[in-house]
Parts: sequence; C-alpha cells; structure tokens
Amino acid sequence: MKILREVGITILIAVAVFAILQLTLRSYTVVMSSMEPNFHDGECIMVSKVSYRSSGPQRGEVIIFDPPFDSPHPFIKRVIGLPGETVEIKDEKVFIDGVPLEEEYIMAPPSYTMPAKGVPEDEYFVLGDNRNNSNDSHSGWMVPGDNIIGKAWFTYWPPSRWGVVKHYSYPELIGTDGQEIALYQSLGGAT
Repeated sequence: MKILREVGITILIAVAVFAILQLTLRSYTVVMSSMEPNFHDGECIMVSKVSYRSSGPQRGEVIIFDPPFDSPHPFIKRVIGLPGETVEIKDEKVFIDGVPLEEEYIMAPPSYTMPAKGVPEDEYFVLGDNRNNSNDSHSGWMVPGDNIIGKAWFTYWPPSRWGVVKHYSYPELIGTDGQEIALYQSLGGAT
C-alpha cells in the first residue's frame, strides 16, 4: 500500500510539473535564415510564454509570434518599433522617431529603404537580424500584441549554441521615450 501511495504521489508531482511547464514554456525550432547570425535554421529554443502577461515586449527582444497572415509556422523576429513610434529605413540604417539605431548584431545593414511608418497601438514593428533576407515588418505588416506567443529565452540545440538568448538595448534612444528610461533605470543603468 505504501508503494502505491508513493508511486501515486510521484505521478501527481510529474503531472503538476508537466502542466506548469506547458503553461510557461514552449519549445520551437528555428526555420529559415532570417535571424542569422544570431539564430540558425534547425536551432531549438525555449520560449517563455508568460513574459508578456503584465507588459508588452521591449525593443531589442526576440519574440515568437503568429504572423498576421496565413503561415504554417510561427515567426521569430526582433522587436524594433513600439506602439506609437515612427520607424524609417534609409541610408542602410533603421531610424526610430528620427534616431538611427546602432545594430552590431545584424548580418548586414539593410540594402533597402522604407518610408517612415507609424506603429499602431498594440502592434509591434519587427525585423529579422538578417535584414536583407527576412519577411518582416518592412514588407508592410506589423505584429498585433495578441499574436505574440512569447519571448525567446534559451537555445538548447545544438549543444554548441547552448545558452541564454541575448536581447539588446539601444542607448542612443535613452531619453527619447519614457519606456527606455524606465527599462534603463530598472537594470541599474546597464545596457
């Protein structure tokens, strides 16, 4: 009888852990090359599904989302423009409200231009890190907040790429909007 009780408790604990993990984390495999050099085709990542329960994504974070059109799989992109901002791409740079971003993490500067576009409320402007080989917001669509699945958190496959996903901040924008200042201060001034 004692063995049955212990087996039952072990099964209940396993089910509880499984349920918690299913509610908070999810595994995705990167498809295509739109996020190179930071994510490669076939890499497996863990995504935090609870990161945005209380607030929306911040600029520089890598998100997984369902695109606002038919697609057989979710997309992975980096958040560049936040609701209410204006994004423009010219002279091989991305501009937020007229301020050029310094983006050392991209494959190559964008070889295209995009006229200034306003980001609607509860939508996000996203770009792939492989700027010249990415279906992203420069193609005319943005990501509704409700389509966001979660924040890329951890790369676990292949083992050589194992580690926490790096998200970026943009010191050149600090002081241009309250959210960047609040984020900067909450991180103790770290960039």
